[in-house]
Amino acid sequence: MPSELPLALQTVYAELLDRVVAAEFRDVFPSHGTFVAKTVRGRRYWHFQHPAEQGRRRRYVGPETPELLEQIARHKVVKGNRDERRAPVSTLVRSARLPRPSPPIGDVAAALADAGVFRLRGVLVGTVAYQAYPAKLGERLPAALLQTQNVDIAQFADVSIAVEDATPPIAHVLAQLDRSLRPMPHVAGPQYVTAFTSGRAQRVEFLTPNRGPDSDRPRRLPAFGVDAQPLRFLDFLIRDPEHAVLLHGAGVHVLVPAPQRYTLHKLILARRRSIGEAKVGEGHPTGGLIA
Repeated sequence: MPSELPLALQTVYAELLDRVVAAEFRDVFPSHGTFVAKTVRGRRYWHFQHPAEQGRRRRYVGPETPELLEQIARHKVVKGNRDERRAPVSTLVRSARLPRPSPPIGDVAAALADAGVFRLRGVLVGTVAYQAYPAKLGERLPAALLQTQNVDIAQFADVSIAVEDATPPIAHVLAQLDRSLRPMPHVAGPQYVTAFTSGRAQRVEFLTPNRGPDSDRPRRLPAFGVDAQPLRFLDFLIRDPEHAVLLHGAGVHVLVPAPQRYTLHKLILARRRSIGEAKVGEGHPTGGLIA
């Protein structure tokens, strides 16, 4: 059964999340630049413009929220040190006995975060996302200590186009981290690459919601320069994701599904399996569903 963390440790996590988000914001958006807003379909989105050698460069910041406006307001005054964040991470792991990803998986998540995957609204799903919930919710959760070798990243295909920004090529990002992480051709054709695997049984996979008729044909995610496996019900899971910290290194800032959506998504999949409808996408090793 879940057990609540002491309030002091919940405060440690809340402060760590604030510091990780602020530090990433400062690192990505230098002081010499300007934040500009753009309204699309009645909602405001922010971008950051700064000088570059070949003209002005624009980077995606995110949809407008009170928290984002506060970050923009204090952008030039926030300071911090990566090493200073290692102490609270260690406290949460050792004193609170909270889960942390295995070092190889934590390194993959950190590399993707540094590349901008979560800034561009990629969402961490699956077991690694579940490991972020105990600290986020302030409760020890059952099975949270279970380890996985898979990192699953989901993104809406239309969002991947709309952000008008891109990470470095994901294949290059992963190869720099671990040369054994290589593209795995998709069953729909060798021109599609939705996953990267290594000799250590690691797997990094990219997913996107399947809207319309069921299809196994991958869809392109231009923001990441990869293809993605379409999955049913993923749109429900990754809508309105939330900020979280993986307890790895100095803390890795990620986006994860809202906890209530994660729980309901699990129930939906469990029911579909119980009535024999689990096989939605034959090209995916979990039968088209994220466990």
